[in-house]
Order: sequence, then structure tokens, then C-alpha cells
Amino acid sequence: MSSFFPGYFLSISLILAIGAQNAFVLKYGLRRQYVLPIVLTCSISDAVLIIAGIAGFGALAHAVPWFETAMRYGGVLFLFWYGLQNALSAWRGGSALEGEAEVTTSLRKTLLTLLAITFLNPHVYLDTVVLIGSISAQYEDRLAFGIGAALGSFTFFICLGFGSRLLSPIFANPAAWRVLDAIIALTMWVIAISLLL
Repeated sequence: MSSFFPGYFLSISLILAIGAQNAFVLKYGLRRQYVLPIVLTCSISDAVLIIAGIAGFGALAHAVPWFETAMRYGGVLFLFWYGLQNALSAWRGGSALEGEAEVTTSLRKTLLTLLAITFLNPHVYLDTVVLIGSISAQYEDRLAFGIGAALGSFTFFICLGFGSRLLSPIFANPAAWRVLDAIIALTMWVIAISLLL
């Protein structure tokens, strides 16, 4: 559990940032269209990338001992930068998500679009493969850390996809996005400081 929960909460905090993938899930959740296939596609994609990161970094950490330290400090820099981006977004404000008019697209086209958004986004590799993979090397039980991270992803996407209909009045307000961005920034900085310590 000492490895599971850090993986779980790290995964959720990284996914919280509103990017193209989350906005896609949120919009389809607001429309109540293809929610389950979308949630499963996002969650399984993240789980595959998390496993790749943990397996690769575990082997690499044993083969090249200094690599883990370099990646840890790289992760710290990335987390501080990521937190700064969210802090600036919270400061500037102006973001809001409005429910779009219902658009009828095929499930196949919807999932292909989602896969493109997921795998053509360089941030997904930074978050799952590089960052979670490098942080997992800090834990004795990397498997538990990876399972926690994968379940964090499943939890987040299920809540986002199916809970979004409840959030539509809230996220029509730009102030809600500012609060969310501020929380994400603080979370990223706390994780970065814990890595340094």
C-alpha cells in the first residue's frame, strides 16, 4: 500500500490537467454519447503506457544507475513547469467549457479520433511513460505503484465520463476552471518537492 497509493494519487493528479483528451471525454460525457467505450479506451491506453514506463525504467535503472537520478530531477523540473502552466492559467482565467450541440458521429470515428488525441499528444508520453516510469523507480514495489497508477487512471476517467453531466453547470463558469487549475498547480509542486526530499 505504501507504493500503491502514491501511484494512484500521482496518476490522478497528472490526468487532472484539462487537455485535449480530458476535454474530449468531458464533452462526450456532457452529450451522454459513447461514454463507456470512451472511458475504457482512455483507461486502457493509460494502463499500457504506464506498464511500458515502469517496465522500461525498472530495467534501465538497474543497467544505468545514474539514469534514475537524472530522470528524477528531470521529473522535478517538469512538475514545477507543469504546475507553473496551471498556476498561470488559474491567474489569467477565461477558460470555460460549454456543452456543444449533440453531434451524431459513429463510434468507430469517435474512438479513432480519441486514439489520435491520446497517442499523438507528446504530453501523454511525458506523463505516463517518462514521469510515472521514473518516479516508480523510487519505490521498492514498482508493480504496486503501477497498479495504483493504472487504477487512478480508471477512476478518473470513469468519474469524468459518467460524472460530467453533473458538472455541466459548474464548468460553464470560468471561475471553476481557475480553481481547478490552482489545485493542479499546487499538487504538482507538492509532488515535485516530495521527489526532491
